[in-house]
Amino acid sequence: MDIFQGIIIGIVQGLTEFLPVSSSAHLVFVQNLLGVEADLAFDTFLHLGTLIAVLWFFRYDIIKMLSAWILSIEDLIQGRFKEGFYSDPYKRLAWYVILGTIPVGIVGLLFEDSVDALFSGALYVPAFFLFVTGTILYLSQRMASGNVNLNNITKKEALWMGLGQACAILPGLSRSGTTIAAGLTIGLDKEFAAKFSFILSIPAILGAFILQAKDIGSALDVNFLPVILGFIASVIAGYLAIKWMLDLIKNRSLDIFAYYCWIVGIVVFMGSIAHIF
Repeated sequence: MDIFQGIIIGIVQGLTEFLPVSSSAHLVFVQNLLGVEADLAFDTFLHLGTLIAVLWFFRYDIIKMLSAWILSIEDLIQGRFKEGFYSDPYKRLAWYVILGTIPVGIVGLLFEDSVDALFSGALYVPAFFLFVTGTILYLSQRMASGNVNLNNITKKEALWMGLGQACAILPGLSRSGTTIAAGLTIGLDKEFAAKFSFILSIPAILGAFILQAKDIGSALDVNFLPVILGFIASVIAGYLAIKWMLDLIKNRSLDIFAYYCWIVGIVVFMGSIAHIF
């Protein structure tokens, strides 16, 4: 992998981690297009890049959540958890992020080998699920916007979005697209659905990074400069993607991403099938 390839793959990872077009599918597509073999160690750095991007973008919310969560632990110890829980929306948000992370953790532990096999399979698998992502996005945009936000989100909405995130473990199903669509179908305000989706990604991305961290050394030994530049590219692209998505979902429809997923999914699927025969 050369410097150009590392930067391109980093940009693709950063953009597609937060745009509703599936980072897993696009990493497979671009690596095949560039003739680069999948590198778990490099993927680890890319996950770290997108993690830094989302942490920095929502740094003020995260500080409030962590402070509120620590206070809620004190409330629990002192026997006044329920009262303190409902008095501060950031306490609820912190606990609901934990709740929403449980499904993807369970699915990841139970089906890790099966999912890995799908990622190592033919291109038509992520292409098919990318088409499904487009369909989910398109249908969700036809839902009336709800009024559930930071101040009134409940366990039900948090768990439902967590289930959407768990489904996105499949290659080609967009994590952000699936969780945002899940939020819209259950009555979340559009902007808050996107915001909660991005914050919900933090434990999932962190978990993936921790599981893969043992491979970091091998990446630096072999491709130091391409890996570092790819990492920086993923941070910048991820930050810009979050900002763009929040602006876009507030003012416009996400149909453009549905059309994109359909077109790319069909083209790659047909190309992959033609190559088999």
